[in-house]
Parts: sequence; structure tokens; C-alpha cells
Amino acid sequence: MISGVMMRRRDEICAPKIPTLVDLCVQKVIDNVRYLGNVGYVDQHLLERILPHCTVDQLMHVEKSTKGRDLSPITDKLWKKFFEKQFGTNSTNEVVKRMKEKKVSFKWIQLYEAKGKEMAQVENEALDRIKQLYKKEDAIFTTKYWISTGKQSRQVRPCTKVPPSSKRRFWGDNGPGYNVANVKSNIMKKAKIEFMKR
Repeated sequence: MISGVMMRRRDEICAPKIPTLVDLCVQKVIDNVRYLGNVGYVDQHLLERILPHCTVDQLMHVEKSTKGRDLSPITDKLWKKFFEKQFGTNSTNEVVKRMKEKKVSFKWIQLYEAKGKEMAQVENEALDRIKQLYKKEDAIFTTKYWISTGKQSRQVRPCTKVPPSSKRRFWGDNGPGYNVANVKSNIMKKAKIEFMKR
């Protein structure tokens, strides 16, 4: 009897849990989350299991594709995580602090988009400043170089050299193309002479 009890316990412990049809469907959607679009018809408890597996771009696509339904009760905490991951904990805490001070509330997707635009603008301004500094440094270097070498500027000047005659002799003075003095072996000399006579 004891062995029979042990067998049951082993069977119970070793038996895998059979997933429900809903679990299988949710897993299939998670596997193909990149293809999600309008999820306005999907139940909230299912979206809470599916949407955390989205990347920023995928979640943005789902938000923009879904019409007639506010997904912020589900996605707001996800956008807050993305905001914190992208812009840091300090920035997230600062936003929360400002919202409490001013007694306003914004959706985290709006805050994420606004901060992204602000960061892009700051980045573009920094790049413009760097470009201006490089141009300025290049102008200073060029001026110093031209002053130190005594060259004022690059000017186009007419060439006084006459181009060589179009009737050039390639094989020496014994006539055009018939000189075999430079050929090394006798066999090659014979072949060349025969070829030239044709």
C-alpha cells in the first residue's frame, strides 16, 4: 500500500499541467505579437497578459491602430516602464513630482512622445553646435595653413605647355611599329616580324 501511495504521488508530481485553450491562444498571440494591430475587441484581462511582451514600437503601433477604445488603463504602466528605461529613473521621478505639484495627470504615452521629441531637439541642437565648431576650426586651420605656406588662394591659371604631337613613335626611330630590338627571344622576334608583315 505504501508503494501504491508513492506511485500516486509521483504520478501527481510528474504529470504536466495541461494548458487551457485560452492559455494556448494567448501564448500564440504573444509569439506573434509583432503582427498585432487593432485590439479593440480583445478582453482587458487578455490584453494585460499579452501587451507586456510588446516592444516600444509594437506597443505604439497597437495604440495607434486601436480605434474607439482607450488602452491607457492597460498600457499606462507599460509606458511608464518604457519612459523609465529610456530616460532614467530621475527623469521619471521628476515627471511624477511635477504632476503632483501641479495636480495634473497625463497619459504616459503622451509623456513618452513629448520627452522623445524634446530629446531629439536637444540632440539636433548639439549636432548643429558641433558642426559650427568644426566649420570654425576648419576655417581657422585653413587660414593658418595658407598664411604659413604663403599661398593666398587657389586660382585657375592657363597652362603654357604645348601637348605632345599626336604622331608619336612607339617603337623607336626605324619606322612606326616595326622595331623588334626590344624583344628578348629569337622566337618572339620572328613571330613579331611575321605579324608586322601581314
